Amino acid sequence: MEKNILPIKKAVLIFFVFASGYFLSCLLRAITATLSPLLTDEFNLLAGDLGLLAGGYFLGFASMQIPLGYLLDRHGPKKIVSSFLLIAIIGTTAFALAQSFAGLIISRILIGVGVSACLMGPLTGYRIWLADEYQQRGNSWMLMIASSGFVFSTLPVQILLPIFGWRWIFGGISILIFIVIILTLLFIPPWKKEIDNNDQKNSGLLSDIWKNKFFRSTIPLGLFNYGGIMAVQTLWAGPWMVRVSGHDPLESATGLFWINVTMLIAFFVWGYILPKINKLGMDTMKLLKFGLPISYLSLFVIIISGENVGAIHFIIYILTSIVLSLTQPAVAMHFPTSLAGKSLTSFNLLIFLGTFIMQWGIGLIIDLSKYLGKGETQSFQISFAVYLIICILSYSYFILKNKNE
Repeated sequence: MEKNILPIKKAVLIFFVFASGYFLSCLLRAITATLSPLLTDEFNLLAGDLGLLAGGYFLGFASMQIPLGYLLDRHGPKKIVSSFLLIAIIGTTAFALAQSFAGLIISRILIGVGVSACLMGPLTGYRIWLADEYQQRGNSWMLMIASSGFVFSTLPVQILLPIFGWRWIFGGISILIFIVIILTLLFIPPWKKEIDNNDQKNSGLLSDIWKNKFFRSTIPLGLFNYGGIMAVQTLWAGPWMVRVSGHDPLESATGLFWINVTMLIAFFVWGYILPKINKLGMDTMKLLKFGLPISYLSLFVIIISGENVGAIHFIIYILTSIVLSLTQPAVAMHFPTSLAGKSLTSFNLLIFLGTFIMQWGIGLIIDLSKYLGKGETQSFQISFAVYLIICILSYSYFILKNKNE
């Protein structure tokens, strides 16, 4: 598919429409961290149950990534994003009405399915509508929007809970999703159809992506490193501060608020300076090679600090992991534009499947450690230590496979 670079005003308008949908997607993704004390009490949840509930979103999200790639390449972001958001409305409404843990899980899966195009749709469009040198900026600024959704899921939601209750909050989100659907239909450009005959024959297969050397080198990073950092940010940072550090729910929500405010600012700055850093010779490979070990050191500090861990520890860990955001646009740039949707959603599948695995897995290891007689603090430390070891192994595999880069 040929690129169709849009004028700046049109590109900005499109960005803000897509950003509105992605904001709600990330609000729904992270809200379980703030609601975890409430849902744990109301539904008598174990740590594994809480991890499964939060991970249900990612399970639904991940299940749609491969078909989503085909749909986006063929029909474009306008039709696919607006259609999928209808499912998100069903999911949020069902969550608001749920009376059992099973009802919550099914609703979370539906929400994950419904918002699964909220990032991949825009990134597929940006691959065509933005110049190559601005691909990483577009990606980083969408992640900035993700952080704004995470921000709102913390202290603002905690403040609104006593006023409206968690069920009415989800009802309000359903209305906002409907408004985003209308904006998408009004302002997002239609997908060019003239590429169907020739480009589709030569666009390549999904197997071309999964056989690609660079893509395969990023599989463990996507599953465990990227998935793990999202699991910590959207769930386990909150329970650590409550159950290990002894914070009350409001203090935990405030800590999560500042974690995500910091990330919002960081992704804005990161997106702005990336093109400048690249011009200085620091490409994606160098940034990943030298940046990721710093994040492992900060995760190690969290593990050994135990009850002394606060929001600042998680802020430093997530900040030092920001280089992971380079992997997704790097994967897309390794393939032609006709494979934009398939390549982006393939990597996104890894991230969200990994987030589901890590959210649930961390909870299961906590429960197992407690079953074996360990205390709350030790159980969290053991679980995060296992996560750190997996991250280091994933990084080593990536470096080994790209040692000549």
